[in-house]
Amino acid sequence: MKFSKLNLFLVASATFVALQFTVAAQPATSIAAPASATPETHLNTAIIPVSRTGSITNRQTQVLARAKSASGEYDVEFIGDSITQGWETRGSNVWHVFYGHRKALNFGVSGDRTQHVLWRFEQGQLAGIKAKAAVVMIGTNNSNKDDNTESDILEGVTAIVQQIRLRQPATKIMLLGIFPRGKTFSTQRGKILQVNQALARLDDGKNIFYVDFGSQFIENDGTISKSIMPDALHPNEAGYKIWANAMEPKLKELIGG
Repeated sequence: MKFSKLNLFLVASATFVALQFTVAAQPATSIAAPASATPETHLNTAIIPVSRTGSITNRQTQVLARAKSASGEYDVEFIGDSITQGWETRGSNVWHVFYGHRKALNFGVSGDRTQHVLWRFEQGQLAGIKAKAAVVMIGTNNSNKDDNTESDILEGVTAIVQQIRLRQPATKIMLLGIFPRGKTFSTQRGKILQVNQALARLDDGKNIFYVDFGSQFIENDGTISKSIMPDALHPNEAGYKIWANAMEPKLKELIGG
């Protein structure tokens, strides 16, 4: 069978059009996409026990030595950071009035975060001490900038509560809401409030009791008065009086007297 020149031209043209259509119909997946990067695993530093460094280790050592030499029964132990340590300075007069007649221990270390408290527990801070109640207020230093997320801080404080329950099973825990900080409304203060909302869920009405009186440190417009917290973080004597008065009803209930 012979083809005319016209037939050959028509066949070639049809073949060319068909090839174009086939190429156009191919999905654009012939170029391999770059493999997606492996997501980084989040490391929660708030629950990894670690020692302090620098000059503050003097206070850290002092607190551990105090714990070692003070084994026995106590009414109350205070666990926290600089705000708790401040009972020995700005709050000393209030301490004398409320806790001078009680057997009380101060385990506050300035600048501490949850991971530092956990480290102190590992070094034996609670060993040999039988306290009727433990007042815990920690976490504000973890809230600085992007150091820890709200979930991180919650896990850190929860780990501290669990360790106290483990190491001092007869001790009732008064878990305080983290105090407000900063002159007025801020992202950091909001972060703290979110953590506090979750911490309140730890209250079981038997061994753990959540107490939050942070609203007493702020004014009606949301600011923190210098007459209570001069640096919008650490209470002065008036602030410690607010603290002691707010805790007293529940503390009496837990330790008696």
